[in-house]
Amino acid sequence: MHVLATKSLTWVARHAKRGGVAFEALGILPKFTGTLIHDGWRPYRALTCSHGLCNAHHLRELTYVFEELKQDWAGDLIKVLTNANHLNNTNCADGKVPDYAEPGYCLKVKELRAQYEAILDQGDKVNPRAASSGKRGVTKQSKAANLIGRLREYADDVWRFMEQPDVPFTNNIAEQAVRMPKVKQKVSGCFRTTQGADTFCTIRS
Repeated sequence: MHVLATKSLTWVARHAKRGGVAFEALGILPKFTGTLIHDGWRPYRALTCSHGLCNAHHLRELTYVFEELKQDWAGDLIKVLTNANHLNNTNCADGKVPDYAEPGYCLKVKELRAQYEAILDQGDKVNPRAASSGKRGVTKQSKAANLIGRLREYADDVWRFMEQPDVPFTNNIAEQAVRMPKVKQKVSGCFRTTQGADTFCTIRS
Protein backbone atom coordinates (compact mmCIF):
# COMPACT_ATOMS: atom_id res chain seq x y z
CA MET A 1 0.00 0.00 0.00
CA HIS A 2 1.23 3.46 -0.94
CA VAL A 3 -0.23 6.40 0.98
CA LEU A 4 -0.09 10.17 0.60
CA ALA A 5 -2.08 12.22 3.09
CA THR A 6 -2.71 15.78 4.21
CA LYS A 7 -5.14 17.10 6.81
CA SER A 8 -7.96 17.12 4.22
CA LEU A 9 -6.94 14.64 1.48
CA THR A 10 -5.92 10.98 1.52
CA TRP A 11 -4.78 8.85 -1.42
CA VAL A 12 -4.17 5.10 -1.14
CA ALA A 13 -3.02 2.79 -3.93
CA ARG A 14 -1.66 -0.71 -4.38
CA HIS A 15 1.42 -1.77 -6.32
CA ALA A 16 3.56 -4.91 -6.37
CA LYS A 17 6.73 -2.85 -5.76
CA ARG A 18 7.71 -0.48 -2.97
CA GLY A 19 10.25 1.89 -4.57
CA GLY A 20 10.86 4.00 -7.64
CA VAL A 21 9.13 1.64 -10.07
CA ALA A 22 5.91 1.97 -8.10
CA PHE A 23 6.32 5.74 -7.76
CA GLU A 24 6.55 6.10 -11.55
CA ALA A 25 3.66 3.71 -12.24
CA LEU A 26 1.31 5.38 -9.76
CA GLY A 27 2.30 8.79 -11.06
CA ILE A 28 1.78 11.10 -8.08
CA LEU A 29 5.07 11.29 -6.18
CA PRO A 30 7.27 12.20 -9.20
CA LYS A 31 5.04 15.27 -9.73
CA PHE A 32 4.81 16.21 -6.06
CA THR A 33 6.23 19.68 -5.33
CA GLY A 34 5.45 20.11 -1.64
CA THR A 35 7.34 18.85 1.40
CA LEU A 36 7.22 15.08 1.80
CA ILE A 37 7.41 13.84 5.40
CA HIS A 38 8.81 10.31 5.55
CA ASP A 39 11.03 7.92 7.49
CA GLY A 40 14.19 8.52 5.44
CA TRP A 41 13.85 5.45 3.22
CA ARG A 42 16.37 5.83 0.38
CA PRO A 43 13.97 5.74 -2.66
CA TYR A 44 12.22 8.84 -1.34
CA ARG A 45 15.51 10.71 -1.61
CA ALA A 46 15.46 10.34 -5.40
CA LEU A 47 12.33 12.51 -5.54
CA THR A 48 12.96 16.16 -6.37
CA CYS A 49 10.50 17.58 -3.81
CA SER A 50 11.45 19.09 -0.45
CA HIS A 51 11.93 16.55 2.35
CA GLY A 52 11.17 16.41 6.05
CA LEU A 53 11.95 13.50 8.35
CA CYS A 54 9.38 11.96 10.70
CA ASN A 55 10.50 12.67 14.25
CA ALA A 56 8.25 9.98 15.74
CA HIS A 57 10.62 7.49 14.12
CA HIS A 58 13.59 9.33 15.63
CA LEU A 59 12.04 9.35 19.10
CA ARG A 60 11.47 5.58 18.93
CA GLU A 61 15.08 4.96 17.89
CA LEU A 62 16.41 7.35 20.54
CA THR A 63 14.26 5.66 23.19
CA TYR A 64 15.86 2.32 22.28
CA VAL A 65 19.38 3.79 22.55
CA PHE A 66 18.51 5.46 25.87
CA GLU A 67 16.63 2.60 27.55
CA GLU A 68 18.28 -0.50 26.07
CA LEU A 69 21.82 0.72 25.38
CA LYS A 70 21.86 3.02 28.44
CA GLN A 71 23.29 6.02 26.57
CA ASP A 72 22.29 9.29 28.26
CA TRP A 73 22.85 11.51 25.21
CA ALA A 74 19.83 9.91 23.55
CA GLY A 75 17.60 10.90 26.49
CA ASP A 76 18.90 14.47 26.24
CA LEU A 77 18.10 14.56 22.51
CA ILE A 78 14.56 13.29 23.16
CA LYS A 79 14.06 16.28 25.48
CA VAL A 80 15.38 18.74 22.86
CA LEU A 81 13.12 17.41 20.09
CA THR A 82 10.00 17.26 22.28
CA ASN A 83 10.70 20.79 23.59
CA ALA A 84 11.06 21.99 19.99
CA ASN A 85 7.75 20.39 19.07
CA HIS A 86 6.07 22.07 22.05
CA LEU A 87 7.52 25.45 21.02
CA ASN A 88 6.29 25.00 17.47
CA ASN A 89 2.82 23.96 18.66
CA THR A 90 2.66 27.07 20.86
CA ASN A 91 3.71 29.21 17.89
CA CYS A 92 0.80 27.76 15.87
CA ALA A 93 -1.81 27.62 18.65
CA ASP A 94 -5.32 29.08 18.49
CA GLY A 95 -5.32 29.31 14.71
CA LYS A 96 -2.43 31.77 14.66
CA VAL A 97 -0.42 32.19 11.48
CA PRO A 98 3.08 31.40 12.80
CA ASP A 99 5.75 34.03 12.33
CA TYR A 100 8.86 31.99 11.62
CA ALA A 101 10.89 35.17 11.07
CA GLU A 102 10.13 36.66 14.51
CA PRO A 103 13.55 37.36 16.15
CA GLY A 104 12.68 35.79 19.51
CA TYR A 105 11.43 32.59 17.85
CA CYS A 106 14.47 32.41 15.54
CA LEU A 107 16.80 32.76 18.55
CA LYS A 108 15.06 29.87 20.33
CA VAL A 109 15.33 27.69 17.22
CA LYS A 110 19.03 28.55 16.93
CA GLU A 111 19.59 27.64 20.58
CA LEU A 112 17.75 24.33 20.22
CA ARG A 113 19.74 23.42 17.12
CA ALA A 114 22.99 24.25 18.92
CA GLN A 115 21.96 21.89 21.74
CA TYR A 116 21.08 19.27 19.11
CA GLU A 117 24.56 19.46 17.53
CA ALA A 118 26.30 19.39 20.92
CA ILE A 119 24.37 16.28 21.95
CA LEU A 120 25.24 14.53 18.69
CA ASP A 121 28.90 15.30 19.44
CA GLN A 122 28.44 13.55 22.80
CA GLY A 123 26.89 10.61 20.99
CA ASP A 124 29.90 10.39 18.68
CA LYS A 125 32.22 9.99 21.67
CA VAL A 126 30.18 7.05 22.96
CA ASN A 127 29.78 5.52 19.48
CA PRO A 128 33.04 5.94 17.53
CA ARG A 129 32.78 5.07 13.87
CA ALA A 130 34.15 1.65 12.94
CA ALA A 131 37.31 1.83 10.82
CA SER A 132 37.10 0.76 7.20
CA SER A 133 37.23 -3.00 6.86
CA GLY A 134 38.98 -2.80 3.51
CA LYS A 135 36.18 -4.75 1.88
CA ARG A 136 33.85 -3.50 -0.84
CA GLY A 137 30.85 -1.50 0.24
CA VAL A 138 30.10 0.56 3.31
CA THR A 139 31.62 -0.56 6.58
CA LYS A 140 28.94 -1.71 9.01
CA GLN A 141 28.31 0.63 11.93
CA SER A 142 26.31 0.26 15.13
CA LYS A 143 22.63 1.25 15.20
CA ALA A 144 23.46 4.22 17.40
CA ALA A 145 26.25 5.40 15.09
CA ASN A 146 23.98 5.10 12.03
CA LEU A 147 21.28 7.10 13.82
CA ILE A 148 23.74 9.85 14.75
CA GLY A 149 25.02 9.99 11.16
CA ARG A 150 21.49 10.34 9.76
CA LEU A 151 20.48 12.98 12.28
CA ARG A 152 23.57 15.03 11.44
CA GLU A 153 23.57 14.57 7.64
CA TYR A 154 19.86 15.41 7.31
CA ALA A 155 19.60 17.91 10.18
CA ASP A 156 17.74 20.45 8.03
CA ASP A 157 15.09 17.83 7.25
CA VAL A 158 14.80 16.93 10.93
CA TRP A 159 14.18 20.59 11.82
CA ARG A 160 12.04 21.62 8.86
CA PHE A 161 8.91 21.49 11.03
CA MET A 162 10.30 24.43 13.04
CA GLU A 163 11.08 26.64 10.07
CA GLN A 164 8.40 26.07 7.44
CA PRO A 165 4.60 26.41 7.66
CA ASP A 166 2.39 23.33 7.34
CA VAL A 167 5.26 20.89 7.95
CA PRO A 168 4.31 18.50 10.80
CA PHE A 169 6.59 16.97 13.42
CA THR A 170 5.68 13.43 12.28
CA ASN A 171 4.12 11.56 9.36
CA ASN A 172 1.37 10.23 11.66
CA ILE A 173 -1.38 11.32 9.24
CA ALA A 174 -0.08 8.81 6.68
CA GLU A 175 0.45 6.15 9.36
CA GLN A 176 -3.18 6.54 10.42
CA ALA A 177 -4.37 6.35 6.81
CA VAL A 178 -2.67 3.00 6.25
CA ARG A 179 -3.98 1.52 9.52
CA MET A 180 -7.33 0.37 8.11
CA PRO A 181 -5.79 -1.61 5.22
CA LYS A 182 -3.66 -3.42 7.80
CA VAL A 183 -6.77 -4.17 9.88
CA LYS A 184 -8.45 -5.49 6.72
CA GLN A 185 -5.49 -7.80 6.07
CA LYS A 186 -5.54 -9.13 9.63
CA VAL A 187 -9.28 -9.78 9.65
CA SER A 188 -9.60 -11.45 6.24
CA GLY A 189 -6.07 -12.83 5.94
CA CYS A 190 -5.42 -10.95 2.72
CA PHE A 191 -7.07 -9.24 -0.22
CA ARG A 192 -8.48 -12.01 -2.42
CA THR A 193 -7.86 -10.30 -5.76
CA THR A 194 -5.87 -7.32 -7.01
CA GLN A 195 -9.13 -5.83 -8.31
CA GLY A 196 -10.61 -6.07 -4.82
CA ALA A 197 -7.54 -4.43 -3.34
CA ASP A 198 -7.70 -1.62 -5.91
CA THR A 199 -11.39 -1.07 -5.19
CA PHE A 200 -10.66 -0.95 -1.46
CA CYS A 201 -7.97 1.68 -2.07
CA THR A 202 -10.37 3.78 -4.15
CA ILE A 203 -13.00 3.67 -1.40
CA ARG A 204 -10.47 4.54 1.31
CA SER A 205 -9.04 7.48 -0.71
